[in-house]
Amino acid sequence: MPTDDLAQFRRLCGQFRWLAVFMVCSVSAVLALMYVVAPTVAWSRGKFPADVWPIDLVEKAIWATPTLFYLYAVWSIGSAMGQVSRGRLIQPTLARALRHVGIALGLGGLLSVFGITNISRLIGASQGGYAYFDVAGMTLGMIGGALFLLGRVVDQADRIQAELDEMI
Repeated sequence: MPTDDLAQFRRLCGQFRWLAVFMVCSVSAVLALMYVVAPTVAWSRGKFPADVWPIDLVEKAIWATPTLFYLYAVWSIGSAMGQVSRGRLIQPTLARALRHVGIALGLGGLLSVFGITNISRLIGASQGGYAYFDVAGMTLGMIGGALFLLGRVVDQADRIQAELDEMI
């Protein structure tokens, strides 16, 4: 890659890192506002009946938990882009990012499809089936698993390349 193209690529990676940081911080702030600040203010003003609102709030927080995994995936991508922008080698950075993003998307998808409904049933907040037919969650879970496996393949390719380099 010519020097100008490499410098432009690193600059774009740095910009993408800041976009990921902005996204994670803004969505996290909205989640904190919805699940911490607003209920606390409402509780301090006496807007919630003491026997009803904790279960409702906990159920809403349970429904939001896959979002935390998805935000971690975005953070991992941003972190990898930041490392590449600072000159770190692409292959090890890519392998680590693929594994982290894969695990985060896979766990978020599994939680979205199987965890939310069953945890809600355990706390008595809802009744229903044992799985939530969430096509987006299923898709993200499958993509997460594939990315995790691709990260392992990239790691293996890096080790093989190091062996070949030693032979030469």
